[in-house]
Amino acid sequence: MFSQLVRNIMDPRKLILVPGTMTVREAAELMKTKRYGAVLITEGDALLGIFTERDAVFRVIAPGRDPDTTPLSEVMTKSPKTISPDKTFGHAMLLMHESAFRHVPVVENGKLVGMVSSRNALDPDLEEFVFEERRRKRLIETR
Repeated sequence: MFSQLVRNIMDPRKLILVPGTMTVREAAELMKTKRYGAVLITEGDALLGIFTERDAVFRVIAPGRDPDTTPLSEVMTKSPKTISPDKTFGHAMLLMHESAFRHVPVVENGKLVGMVSSRNALDPDLEEFVFEERRRKRLIETR
């Protein structure tokens, strides 16, 4: 898995693009509904920043900011590190580990095309675990 290209791991449909004027509360509700851990703040085609669950805790809740009035532009990570879709997923994981974050926007020729997260590394193993658990359950039931 780690030798696969980022373009083969990312899901381009799993992007939530929002304006910097959106409030933290609105973004959190969107993240909850979509079950995503991050939103990307854009203006036109330009990536301005990223706002994650961690940002909500460390930059909004802990300092006592009001999520109903705080715009994402004030608490987002500005100019986030990005990765090319032609890099390996292992390279993306190393970047996330070294920089202590869990989401990396994927940019190709200056255009935002997707996002990968550390969770992508768990998904195949988790799927295999669930499959094996179900297989064992069926075995027990047929005895």
